Amino acid sequence: MKDPRIDELAKVLIGHSCQLKAGEKILIEAFDLPEPNLVCALVEEARRVGGLPIVSWKNNEILRSLYASGDAASLGLMGELETHAMQQMDAYVGIRGAANSDQFADVPGQQMDLMTKHVWQPVHIDTRVPKTKWVVLRYPTHSMAQSARMSTPAFEEFFFDVCTADYAAMGKNQEPLKELMLATDQVHIKSPGTDLKFSIKDIPVIPCSGGRNIPDGEVFTAPIKDSLNGVIQYNAGSRYQGTIFENIRFEFKDGKIIDASCTGQTERLNEILDTDDGARYIGEWSMGCNNRVKHPMLDTLFDEKIGGSMHLTPGNAYDSADNGNRSRVHWDLVLIQTPEYGGGEIWFDGKLIRENGRFLPEQLQPLNEGLG
Repeated sequence: MKDPRIDELAKVLIGHSCQLKAGEKILIEAFDLPEPNLVCALVEEARRVGGLPIVSWKNNEILRSLYASGDAASLGLMGELETHAMQQMDAYVGIRGAANSDQFADVPGQQMDLMTKHVWQPVHIDTRVPKTKWVVLRYPTHSMAQSARMSTPAFEEFFFDVCTADYAAMGKNQEPLKELMLATDQVHIKSPGTDLKFSIKDIPVIPCSGGRNIPDGEVFTAPIKDSLNGVIQYNAGSRYQGTIFENIRFEFKDGKIIDASCTGQTERLNEILDTDDGARYIGEWSMGCNNRVKHPMLDTLFDEKIGGSMHLTPGNAYDSADNGNRSRVHWDLVLIQTPEYGGGEIWFDGKLIRENGRFLPEQLQPLNEGLG
């Protein structure tokens, strides 16, 4: 019997996230899902509102073979075909499962960079993000439950609870933070190992409440490209292109990462940052405010939304909050500032705005609800 929570999630994705209209074409792309129930529900919901759904079903083990053995010609052909398909779409839902979260761990870095250059950038960065109504999410699997250090039933309960949140209320609560950020010039971030300053003056601010990511709960902008100076020590691990990175530390001078290190993978870290000229500059800064997500689980879509967290992203800026930085990389790295993770402060123009994960201004108090 199909879980009714899947139908509820499909309605959120089609109606709230994509706002699909009659006659619009939508690509539903599924990676390594254990069963097809959500894809079927999305197809049925898309047809119910008069949309035209197309499905692409992918397997990570097959993709590993393609990436590991590919060259510019073969991956370029893959990218051309997928770009052509994406150009036909009005909307996109990407659902990623993982039978093995480390499936790409042994694919050489230069091969993953080829894939990024010939497939990921033209299909997703250059086409899907700016030209479609898109949303991406994960699917609850045994592998994800293990990363979250939870039983599979407990993780499924957590997953559906977080993913079907009241996004309308979330959006309303984010508006005062958006307005405060729009009025801000200088940002100062302090945490153990972190003392970083930058400007966000005149950069657009985007509140996120279920429109592009599920789960959601962040408000993002971008630093002025050359304004970052100081150091940041991230305290949430990150899985990127199959490799796990822990304790990443960046030192900035005039916006550029001039020194980068981490535990055990410093060489690979610097390979990624040397992908292109933009990879050592920052394309996004965001504050997480989904207080139902409390602990990192090596999954960016969840970790970057943690209540009391922030992320600072090497690489490409979004067109909606653009500081001019362009890169094949867009790597959301998370610093959690709740007391359990060492605390920290965020200052706007010399005024303390968030302390140990909690917002201080009166108009931002609703964002603290459920933080603990």
